[in-house]
Amino acid sequence: MAHIPVQHGPSASTLGTPRSQIGVVVDRQTVDLKRLEKRVGRVHWQQRVGIEADHATQIFGRGRTFFHIENWYSIHTVIRLTLKALGLYGRGLRNAAAIQIRHNDVFLPHLPKAFDGFTLLQLSDLHLDMDEDYPAALIERLRQIHYDACVMTGDFRAKTYGPFDAAIAALAKVRPHLRAPIYTILGNHDSIQMVPAIERLGIATLLNEAVTLEHGGARIHLAGIDDPHYYQVDNFDKAAANIPPEEVSILLSHSPETYRLAAHAGFDLMLSGHTHGGQICLPGGIALMTNADCPRAFCRGAWRYHTMQGYTSTGSGASVVGVRFNCPPEITLHHLRVAPTQ
Repeated sequence: MAHIPVQHGPSASTLGTPRSQIGVVVDRQTVDLKRLEKRVGRVHWQQRVGIEADHATQIFGRGRTFFHIENWYSIHTVIRLTLKALGLYGRGLRNAAAIQIRHNDVFLPHLPKAFDGFTLLQLSDLHLDMDEDYPAALIERLRQIHYDACVMTGDFRAKTYGPFDAAIAALAKVRPHLRAPIYTILGNHDSIQMVPAIERLGIATLLNEAVTLEHGGARIHLAGIDDPHYYQVDNFDKAAANIPPEEVSILLSHSPETYRLAAHAGFDLMLSGHTHGGQICLPGGIALMTNADCPRAFCRGAWRYHTMQGYTSTGSGASVVGVRFNCPPEITLHHLRVAPTQ
């Protein structure tokens, strides 16, 4: 059995628990993590927790891109001070709080008629512990929309390592305002040890797994892969193993970097995040950086590769510094449509 490194300090499950009961809760956490290891497989588990524990990867040398600005905290201070000196910091904060509701029509040739108009809400890159006021702003937007299922494309916490209690606590505040069913994947900011707490909130986590969505007597398939960018533990063979090739399938992939693999695996639609659309962009939405090893056309909004359609969310939250310029945050409503016959 692989060693299971448990985060240091009180966990989200033990906060507020009487001291006499903490041992019982910790035992439950250990059992939950062992079950999760069995579910994802020994190799996947060892790769995930091993890289999480490898502090040498916090800045350089891991993932599809060499530089990880989210882990270089001295740069965060430089960016913040520079924006303040230019008088732009306050505006950037306001921009980051102005979450937009975006609509995306997806026309699929083989979509069952019962799913025509079926709407998926996509939330991505929430970074819930970045700003204590953020959950309230998100909840206000969620009250204004209607949808049939919710999908989340990863990155719940601000940092890529360390405690995740604050992110889980903030997610617990948002959860009552989300309509089930809810499915998520993990991003490069997320620890696999978060999964039991996330699933106790009624949010199913897809770790190279798939589920079937049924509606009006018809069905489509939703698959999710583990983070392909930083941890590189995505497994398309496992995720798509039980999906009939003639039926519509949708993939959740934290980063759009997997676009080529997803298209050739036969997925009809891929939903991603990770890039934040650049977050700090030049006028016209030109990103200074995307932190993704793929063409920029795939790093924001709707796109297509061969027969597969895709969408990369600009994200609902912010990371590194809680500001945005020329790149509004979004929650996205994907309206599935039956493609007209030629």
